[in-house]
Amino acid sequence: MDNTADLLLINGVIDTLHDELPRVTSLAVKAGKVHAVGSLAEAAAGPGTEIINLGGAYVMPGLLDVHNHHMLAGQMDLFECNEAPTKSLDDLLTAVAEYAGSLGHDEWVVGGSWGSGLLAELNSVETLLRFDAATGGRPAILKDDSKHNRWVNSRGLELAGIGQHTPDPEGGQIMRDASGRATGVLIEAGGVLAEQTLARLQPRSTQDLSRAAARGIEILHSYGVTGFQDAASSLQMLQALKELDESGELAAWVVTSMQANDFIFGTTPLGEGIIAHREETRSRHHRPDFIKIFLDGVPPAGTAAFIEPYLPDVGFPECHCGGTTMSAAELERWLMGTAERGISAKIHCTGDASVRLVLDTVAKVRSAGHIMPKYHIAHGQFVQEQDIPRFAELDVTADISPSLWFPGVISEAIATVLPAERASKMQPNRSLLDAGARIAGGSDWPVSVSPNAWEGIYGLVTRQDPTGQFPGTLWPEQAISLPEAIRVYTTDSAQAMGLDDVTGSLVPGKSADFIVLSANPYEIDTEQIAHIKTRQTWFAGRKVFDAETTDPAAPAEGRAAQRA
Repeated sequence: MDNTADLLLINGVIDTLHDELPRVTSLAVKAGKVHAVGSLAEAAAGPGTEIINLGGAYVMPGLLDVHNHHMLAGQMDLFECNEAPTKSLDDLLTAVAEYAGSLGHDEWVVGGSWGSGLLAELNSVETLLRFDAATGGRPAILKDDSKHNRWVNSRGLELAGIGQHTPDPEGGQIMRDASGRATGVLIEAGGVLAEQTLARLQPRSTQDLSRAAARGIEILHSYGVTGFQDAASSLQMLQALKELDESGELAAWVVTSMQANDFIFGTTPLGEGIIAHREETRSRHHRPDFIKIFLDGVPPAGTAAFIEPYLPDVGFPECHCGGTTMSAAELERWLMGTAERGISAKIHCTGDASVRLVLDTVAKVRSAGHIMPKYHIAHGQFVQEQDIPRFAELDVTADISPSLWFPGVISEAIATVLPAERASKMQPNRSLLDAGARIAGGSDWPVSVSPNAWEGIYGLVTRQDPTGQFPGTLWPEQAISLPEAIRVYTTDSAQAMGLDDVTGSLVPGKSADFIVLSANPYEIDTEQIAHIKTRQTWFAGRKVFDAETTDPAAPAEGRAAQRA
């Protein structure tokens, strides 16, 4: 049997993230898998082996992202008005006007993001008129930074049939002025009518969706991400990923979360309708192994479910605690019914009441003997102290996205609706790890501006904003160490997603997914961690990104190609 490696890396600092041989200087690859490490790797070189001298560069396993929306991000990059949520209203409207001018008269202005802190400013008919002027009579729908809420102009409201007498949908709100006129701000399920109208009048083709998925993965590669979990997947996405994989174009491990319910995206089919197609969309690199349940909303909109009330006099009813989208019985039916089929679940929870409901329900599932399904509490910024040990006891993963809680626009918006003592106690990561829980790192991109894991790692270690735009620290006692933070985005995420059989560490037999970095994170000042860049990304022994030859910001084809 030929033992010759296809590729040999030498003279590097290679962290395998495997306890038996954690750091080596060489690594051999054969048939897309790690063949050998250390001295055994160099012994596998032969006449046909490609040898790369790393010159002392730092190499580690590819980063993993347990929570993103890669196709949505690809669509935003290719086809939409894509603005930072830190922009003022004036700057946002200027950008919208410039973008709208590039469109046909009846084309929708689609995109975002507007910052949660702008909600009160947007919620007026006067601002709606400014939005109408900026869009030049075209229909428009813009998402906020959480992607849970929408801002729709007058033409968009008209096409969606949203008027003065349109009732608020269950799980959502159509914001109105004192006279009852819709202001264009649509909270949670309030935006579904507009999203469904957009999908009907300006549908995306399967080809466009495949391009968006590929573009999202291309951007992820530029940040060193070689595996991820899409956190709210449609049937169309599952089909697009299967097509990409069958054509040899899916250069990442992808776990999808089939939507059990939906009150923000307007996705169809849902629940059993998408689960029925699960196995036919499975492929070598695509694993449709989870369902996704939205159990509550987001704190700034008052839709996160808390045990104690929101602040009074911030626009919510007296003693308002929010609520869950499902009863305890309905959640139990979903988790028990899917567990019986070996399907795992990712559950969106931003309030401590929804976190507790999930833990209570998983306890019933585990007691029924279902120990194999994986459960993620997604976001879970707020956790009651007595619930922290239950994560480890029930083998529930804390799926965290640091950009949603370190100092920034979202944490500032949350601080306007919760008492200061509670608002400052977000993401108890140190306590979770000390209690034996698994933490898996996600970006929630494009809710976050980028899927840069090193910014997340910096936030985990310092509890500070990596961009420097927002001062201070948020609950610094909950900081974790650098090695712990790196595991959050590698080995621990692999376990959480069920990918640890193929990736997450550089062990012989696993996929040769690795990245070459601009710096060794253990040899630089902490303040430089957020600025680490990916020089090269390799997936299954094939180079899929090279910073010297690729401009990650260049649009692959863009809107012009769509309209051509």
